[in-house]
Amino acid sequence: MSGATNGPGADTTVHRILIVEDHPIVRDGINELACRESDLSVCAQTADPQEALQLIEDLRPDMAIVDISLGNTSGLELTKRIRARGHMLPILILSMHDEAIYAERALRAGASGYIMKKEASELLRAAIRQVLSGGIYLSQAMTARLVRSLVRGQKGPPAYPIDGLTDRELEIFCLIGKGLGTRQIAEALHVSIKTVESHRAHIKDKLMLQDANELLLSAIRWAQEQSIG
Repeated sequence: MSGATNGPGADTTVHRILIVEDHPIVRDGINELACRESDLSVCAQTADPQEALQLIEDLRPDMAIVDISLGNTSGLELTKRIRARGHMLPILILSMHDEAIYAERALRAGASGYIMKKEASELLRAAIRQVLSGGIYLSQAMTARLVRSLVRGQKGPPAYPIDGLTDRELEIFCLIGKGLGTRQIAEALHVSIKTVESHRAHIKDKLMLQDANELLLSAIRWAQEQSIG
């Protein structure tokens, strides 16, 4: 629910933002950006996806800014859970991860936009206003890529091998890269060990990896590349 401040000749609606991010510095930066804008405010911050769901129920924010990586949970999965509960608030994904890999996945999950953390604060401000107005925000490069894909029609082979993974497979691949074993992944995602083992097998097949060692090394390299990016 938005608040309104009435003044002489002006009616300013204040849009309330929920931040779901596990890096305090990033949360502080978004909060500072919002404080400089008369029509934006941060109503709550959390690093916990389950708490985020409860905050949405209790506070009814106007939008949420969600990180892709939330400890051992995916921001994509949180976005899907928010939508599954019937909440239609705009969701902007803010992430250090390559938009070529994650932006389209974010939109499919129900997000209204995707912006990388390396972008200037002016672009983040523009992204926030774009999704608050009911639009979709992507970088110009990502928008052009999606348009080219639509013009060409049915996709050919994935541009990157990783593109062939489902959201859940990519989530598990990332957790493998963080050093989690099968049992730990199962506990983190609240699924059975057999389910994780099945996903691991599919990942190996799709990435054409020979065995568990190759899968681990590939996942670690991926995690390192993403952290550097």
